[in-house]
Amino acid sequence: MQRFTCDCGNVLFFGSSKCLKCGGDVGYDPVQGLMVRLRPGGKMKRCANGVKHGVCNWTLPAEVKETLCVACSMNRTIPDLSTGRNLMLWGRMEMAKRRLIYTMLRLGITLPSKSVNAQAGLAFDIVSTLSNPNVTTGHLNGVITVNLEEADDTYRQINRQQLGENSRTLLGHFRHESAHYLWQRCLSDLNWDDPLRLAFRERFGDEWLDYSTALNTHYQRGVQAGWEQSFITGYAASHPWEDWAETWAHYLQIVDGLETCESLGIHVKHIALPLVMLPGEAGTLPAMLPQNGITDGEFLAWLQRWMCLSTVLNEISHSIGEAPLYPFVISVRVAQKLRLAHHFAQVWALRTS
Repeated sequence: MQRFTCDCGNVLFFGSSKCLKCGGDVGYDPVQGLMVRLRPGGKMKRCANGVKHGVCNWTLPAEVKETLCVACSMNRTIPDLSTGRNLMLWGRMEMAKRRLIYTMLRLGITLPSKSVNAQAGLAFDIVSTLSNPNVTTGHLNGVITVNLEEADDTYRQINRQQLGENSRTLLGHFRHESAHYLWQRCLSDLNWDDPLRLAFRERFGDEWLDYSTALNTHYQRGVQAGWEQSFITGYAASHPWEDWAETWAHYLQIVDGLETCESLGIHVKHIALPLVMLPGEAGTLPAMLPQNGITDGEFLAWLQRWMCLSTVLNEISHSIGEAPLYPFVISVRVAQKLRLAHHFAQVWALRTS
């Protein structure tokens, strides 16, 4: 996340709707990638979900007839807002969703709304199990469904403990499901022998393995012993599609986390810790893809900066009596998967622009 400032010079944050110093109304402009001042008769207006419900601080041009920002216009289903609890939980959902969209746009990956592009577009269904007991978080044909109850911290932590997860967050759900969306949009229609499909298979495995059988085996037998050597999470070991989704979600987490640290002035050179060293092979692409040693080195340096910074974050968390903020280990095999995710991000930014 970038560091934002108001026209008056005061620090603003991604969720800011008002400057606490000058009292001016502010909002995020996803086109410029900046916080802007909102003035009567100005060029920008606040999203209707911010005006009516106080759950969005994004903006859109004042002259357009649309009333919803690019993020809120992707909503296909929202919860029943007649209860204060649903409104509160939905607000948390929208914040996480906007952060996902922010990162994807920063990477240059366009996200058309499904209402505009039925084939390649993206839509969101935010549904509570209280109204639909059968709802499950997932992705299908460009629609990401998220269970509203996951925005309840107690509910989510119970699920985390029951599933044996190191971490479970709203933002993690959105990042994970975005990977399934991108797979279907950008990879599934490629020829079987396309280099990108071959590279995926080399790093993540055969995507044609029976998905239902693999997940049933995962839940019946539990995580594979020694999964840490090849996977970022235990769930990633269940099937190549889930390995990809967990890896992509983790890639977005690093992109956002490293940008946040460095934009706020936290740099590796200021930290008295030895730089974590990964071997050169950790930053390489599969052989069937174009090789670029400079890009490999830049990626490896980027990843090592994050590994060093994440150590600091964990120590800070321990110092205030909390669990580690970053309970993950990046092995060489995981680094290689992250390298491919980075390559995919660059390719898709060019193809979707």
